[in-house]
Amino acid sequence: MSAANASPKLFVEARTADAVGDQARAARLFALLAGRDPANLDLARRAVSTAIEAGDTALALNVARRMKPAEVGLDGRLLLVADLLARGRANETLGLINERTGDSDGGFLAPVLRGWAEQQARADGSARLANVAADSLLAPFAAEQRAAMLLSSKRVAEALPLIDKALEVGGRRAVRLRLAFAAGLAKAGERERAKALLVGEDPALRTLDLDRPQRGIAIDGPAAGFAELLTGLAIGLSRGEDRALPLSLVQIARHAAPDSSEAHLLGALLLERRGHAAAALAALARIPGDDPFAANALDASVRLLLAEKRGPEALALAKRSADRRDASASDYGRLGNVLDELDRHAEAADAFAKAGAIADREGAKDRWTYRLLGAAQLDELKRWPEARAQLELGLKAAPDEPLLLNYLGYNSVERGENLDAAEAMIRRALALRPDDASITDSLGWALFKRGRLPEAIATLEKASIADPAQSEINEHLGDALFVAGRRFEARFAWQAALVTAEEAHERARIEAKLGAGLTKATAAP
Repeated sequence: MSAANASPKLFVEARTADAVGDQARAARLFALLAGRDPANLDLARRAVSTAIEAGDTALALNVARRMKPAEVGLDGRLLLVADLLARGRANETLGLINERTGDSDGGFLAPVLRGWAEQQARADGSARLANVAADSLLAPFAAEQRAAMLLSSKRVAEALPLIDKALEVGGRRAVRLRLAFAAGLAKAGERERAKALLVGEDPALRTLDLDRPQRGIAIDGPAAGFAELLTGLAIGLSRGEDRALPLSLVQIARHAAPDSSEAHLLGALLLERRGHAAAALAALARIPGDDPFAANALDASVRLLLAEKRGPEALALAKRSADRRDASASDYGRLGNVLDELDRHAEAADAFAKAGAIADREGAKDRWTYRLLGAAQLDELKRWPEARAQLELGLKAAPDEPLLLNYLGYNSVERGENLDAAEAMIRRALALRPDDASITDSLGWALFKRGRLPEAIATLEKASIADPAQSEINEHLGDALFVAGRRFEARFAWQAALVTAEEAHERARIEAKLGAGLTKATAAP
């Protein structure tokens, strides 16, 4: 008799827990059922899979080790491999996955495992990856794995062209790979070459301390190499519909390389997607404050706390970072974002102003964004002169930034200030971003405000066609059409605006126009 038949209530509870996303409970129940019926391999595999997904690798290993290797599913065998690698027993992994194993059963990983096993034995394992077929699942990762193996043996000259190739195809992982190879080059005594890899806009590249090696950065051994490969595979798979497999791969990577901030960050993202906020926050908390990706982890933690309606905790976390003596522009920017979410606009404006000042001193390319964000807070507080001053500071740093030009131009038109200059700014913004419906709307509204109705209507119609779902554009068009005497068409535009209007006061204003026509009180702001 099967365990499901022997313990129907327990089996139903396990299935229910799995269905509702409580993998931790499901794993414990499936493991209990598997223990009662050792011959039921399906229950054992389920226990292993759900435990891996839940991040309970101890439970998964406990169940998997009671099975024959051939009986364990692929995810379980990958975890067994990761565990062996983490304990420095790379050569033993070939009994779990080897060249005779089919690709769908992990066979494509064999060259990596054999290569790192040979590296551990002080042989040249990189040659195992020299002729990976172009259509292999391993192909996108062959260059980075070979480069890492060669760097671990301090064979820098051979590694350099492979580093270039890996960065060329690295895509979203390029920053992570730059950090890993820089750490590897520094460890091999090539400090100047390492520094050359740390050039770029991403803050993580400026954070790596080559004088003080940090754990989890270099791909310097079998466990780190295997974790890197699984993480790369998970990133690619995360774009698909299967959410369980990418998470399982990352959980296995985290077991192999517990210091990998890349694996913790991706794991947190995938856990959040599955609705496991607490587990996601726990994964982010494992990234130390001096890690190159610490700021990314902090951003993700704050965003997740806000999404979970835990504003005070998000604020405390952001404030703690901004209160540091060496706080950066991004620290104050993060604080400003949290304060904005909490509708504390005056404090948010102050935080963005501090961020802008720091960014100005550092000459950061994105320093204008803090001025724009601060201006939006001041505008919300009806403190337009101060908002305009922030926008003008932003334009000094980025005179051709369309968002700044459009914001200042549009709001100047609304207030009747410097109309010629305001229209010129909007036209400049539109020339820089000709397909932007919002900027097209700004120009149309400026023309309407200046009494140039035919030109305004034509421009607003163009904006509406470009973005028919934007309520503000359709309301502007309706107002212009009404003033032009085209009342029937105006109603259609207002009805379209009403469909997508989000705020209650916007809906009330549009409904009033549909009922009684345009008045001074119901004109679009």
